[in-house]
Amino acid sequence: MRQLFIQLLLVLAMGAVAAPITSPNGKISVTLDGVSLKVSYKGQQALDIVEAGITAPAAPVFTQHIKADYQMLTGKRRHCVNEANEYRIGTVILRVYNDGVALRHQPLTINHEPLTITYRIPEGTRRWMQQWCDSYEGFFPLSTTYKVAPVPSYSGISKSAEGWNNRWGYPALLESLPLSPSKKKGEEAVYVLITEANIQHGQSASCLYNDGELFKVVPAEQEPPLPLERAGGEASPWRVAIIGTLADIVESTLVTDVSAPAQIADTSWIHPGVVSWIYWAYNHGSNDFNIIKKYVDMAETLHLPYVLIDAEWDEMSKLASNKGKTIEDAVAYANSKGVKPLIWYNSSIGWVDGAPTPKFRLNKPEDREREFAWCEKIGVAGVKIDFFSGDNQKNMDFQLDLLESAARHHLLVNFHGATIPRGWQRTWPNLMSTEGVYGAEWYNNVATFTDKAACHNATLPFTRNVIGPMDYTPCTFSDSQHPHITTHGHELALTVLFESGLQHLADRPESYLSQPQEVQDFLSKLPAAWDETRFIGGYPGEYVIVARRSGNKWYLAGVNGTDHVKEVALPFRGNHALLLTDEPGKDHTWRIKKQQKVPKSIVFQPRGGFCYIWKIR
Repeated sequence: MRQLFIQLLLVLAMGAVAAPITSPNGKISVTLDGVSLKVSYKGQQALDIVEAGITAPAAPVFTQHIKADYQMLTGKRRHCVNEANEYRIGTVILRVYNDGVALRHQPLTINHEPLTITYRIPEGTRRWMQQWCDSYEGFFPLSTTYKVAPVPSYSGISKSAEGWNNRWGYPALLESLPLSPSKKKGEEAVYVLITEANIQHGQSASCLYNDGELFKVVPAEQEPPLPLERAGGEASPWRVAIIGTLADIVESTLVTDVSAPAQIADTSWIHPGVVSWIYWAYNHGSNDFNIIKKYVDMAETLHLPYVLIDAEWDEMSKLASNKGKTIEDAVAYANSKGVKPLIWYNSSIGWVDGAPTPKFRLNKPEDREREFAWCEKIGVAGVKIDFFSGDNQKNMDFQLDLLESAARHHLLVNFHGATIPRGWQRTWPNLMSTEGVYGAEWYNNVATFTDKAACHNATLPFTRNVIGPMDYTPCTFSDSQHPHITTHGHELALTVLFESGLQHLADRPESYLSQPQEVQDFLSKLPAAWDETRFIGGYPGEYVIVARRSGNKWYLAGVNGTDHVKEVALPFRGNHALLLTDEPGKDHTWRIKKQQKVPKSIVFQPRGGFCYIWKIR
């Protein structure tokens, strides 16, 4: 009788599966193959999860229907909505969303052995993947193989026995269907973007290690272990794969959909905005009161809400030309002009020896509280915290502690020299941006970026910027230590293409203030958060066009990642539009034109770009 009862329970449990494992809209389906998961999009296999942490064959059980419906203060969309069907397969919780899948382990271990996930990425698959380094400042070159030599300058370099790089950072973009001669590039292809989300206290982030075609999710160290109540409960972070067309990838909010809701009750003090920034043009300018004044005055002239006072502001009084002025004087000057100041700190857990100051002011809870209370008191609006040391638990816990403490003192946060976003921008809305990108700052460091920037810029909207805000510091018209060969139109378009809750303008004040009035007006009114985002067209590394709406105004922007003239269709329509682009054959000459309608196509100059702006009437 007891055995019959158990068999009956098993039958009932299997009957609890309401339907095949599918997304609510039916586009994505998952097939259980023993302990592996095969994920398909419209019937075409998109992702092979050969190891999902399923310890033994088990029947999937439908547990609940999930509906994500929430508001964001920053990002590609204010109102985010998504749906999923959730299933349990042994130790695995699987959610099949309308634009991807997310899975986690609960419990985290079986017999003290961690549960793992491994993706198969077949040779020949087109992929845009970044070799791992602790700052995530690398390129996403197109490849069809894992056999890639490691970048020797990267921290955390890892090689296989054959000498290939075998450690990869998120996100990883895959074009899952190989192209046949009869297909145009991108036609009928299915794309997958692999990443993770919802890291909690006591957990580390992870990356991918590969052995041939098998790419395994490997968390960083998690020592010392924390009590379970501080370790995010018994569940792992979500391992996320966004799946569909390129539009599905670019427009997705899946990373925040699976992340914890906002932990800040009153968010009325949190305001995205554009920032004037000193470092790119003046490497040590933040210890000079007079240079700070120039950037404050520029922000006032262009009606920018913020100015960033970067490293070494604590040494201001040592400079004779400052005549005793201190950071408090600089903050007071900015506030007197209606410009909110942000200031820089060294995290003091990454680059410390030889690194710029101020250091060791945020590491102990009591010091952190005292420092942030002082910031709030003197009128600082936010902090940029730099030089973290990777994905381990120490870094994750420290960043979460910083966000929580900063929120208590009404401070916005920008993490620099840090890992990529993993959904914290929803949980802690005061997180406005994160670097984790090879950005315009690299014109200051090496000559590499000059020739690679255009292609890289046309890749980031499909890769790094999909998963969260990206402090690239776009739109520099003049040169830093190394020249740029992207056009003025290209540079301006990046301010729309690249989403960041704090959008830093890094060029010299005289560079911006010498631009045509239409360009200055564009920067003065530029939003740093969007109500709606639509992917219009493009292909990674070649070109990209995106439309974003703020209130009743649309911004349509695109860049050419190639060295060739390119004409592309514009299926997006708008009336009474202002065009800002490049004069043909003249990289740094503006073509500015008012048009009754957005035309049916746009001609990109080599490494060029454009912006259309119009109001909804």
